[in-house]
Amino acid sequence: MITGPLSAYDAQHVKLEVAGSVATLTLNRPERKNPLTFDSYAELTAIFRAAVHDDQVRAFVVTGAGGNFCSGGDVHEIIGPLLERDTRGLMAFTAMTGDLVKAMRACPQPILAAVDGICAGAGAIIAMASDLRLGTARTKVAFLFNRVGLAGCDMGACAILPRLIGQGRASELLYLGRSLGGEEGLAWGFFNALHAPEAVLEATTEMARGIAEGPAFAHAMTKRMLAMEWAMSIEQAIEAEAVAQALCMTTQDFRRAFDAFVAKQRPVFRGD
Repeated sequence: MITGPLSAYDAQHVKLEVAGSVATLTLNRPERKNPLTFDSYAELTAIFRAAVHDDQVRAFVVTGAGGNFCSGGDVHEIIGPLLERDTRGLMAFTAMTGDLVKAMRACPQPILAAVDGICAGAGAIIAMASDLRLGTARTKVAFLFNRVGLAGCDMGACAILPRLIGQGRASELLYLGRSLGGEEGLAWGFFNALHAPEAVLEATTEMARGIAEGPAFAHAMTKRMLAMEWAMSIEQAIEAEAVAQALCMTTQDFRRAFDAFVAKQRPVFRGD
């Protein structure tokens, strides 16, 4: 369990950097295309859980080192040991991997993924579970679970992916396990934008800074509503948004925006 601000946390299994109000998480095993381990799964989950209580961090950037995003679960450190587990042990693992996505979705700060190169398996899930995704033309996103004899219904893929790109396109990726290229991913709506490989991280960070400058409470409410309204009727959504917006109107940031407008100035939001 992480206590205190993330800026003071010494991450052991991923690289964590906090600059101003943006936290950057780098999957940092470039020699293996940044695969995940049991420890990095747990640490990522703990960081996103701790972010709920961090008032300094207002946006996250997730990226990978060495020209690739993430190659998925480490074949030697995860896949191999799983073959020795019984059903109870396997359920513990799949619950743990799902907890990462739950933590990402529950984290109030918007999460932006800067995706270059290989983005496969659990790496594709992390990109999918982020709020915004910026890629490159050479990016290859692959939900390749069926390639190893598993179902495509992993870590929320069957729930989230169709909402990003549509049911038919999601079905194609999950049944075939083929790679989704950068240009195709942009056309399908998986990526918000494409940039050159050397520019994608800075472009993502710049977008994160822009979001972080906005009203933090209101952004958290937007993220919450985007998730909650999946399971609501239009009428329920309108009612829920009425409550959400009324709560945002009680914040000091709402008053600051009005005062700045009257003074013909740009508002400076503080998140309260």
